[in-house]
Amino acid sequence: MEKVITCINCPMGCRMTVEMENGEVVKVTGNTCKRGETYARQECTVPMRMVTAVVPVEGSFMPVSVKTRTPIPKAKIAECMKELSKLHLTLPLHEKDVVLANVCGTGVDVIATRSLT
Repeated sequence: MEKVITCINCPMGCRMTVEMENGEVVKVTGNTCKRGETYARQECTVPMRMVTAVVPVEGSFMPVSVKTRTPIPKAKIAECMKELSKLHLTLPLHEKDVVLANVCGTGVDVIATRSLT
């Protein structure tokens, strides 16, 4: 089976062809750098994404922006957003504070990207 994907690791946006057999990547073509091949292998087996969002903060008219510290499995994004929607944050918040630990059992924390005092 072949998949055609576009690399998102750099502005080049290489269109790559990924050949797969039995759920495994056997060949990647069309990439101009090693990062493209790495991205293609991950994207076709276990796609990962950073999650960014804003969460309301009690006592502040401004919400706080948050993100996952590292990418999480793409299949967990909806569940992650649901967990974020249940948060009840209060002041003060500092940049890099963990607002949700181990989101969806991934081992990845969601952190504040800015301070609110």
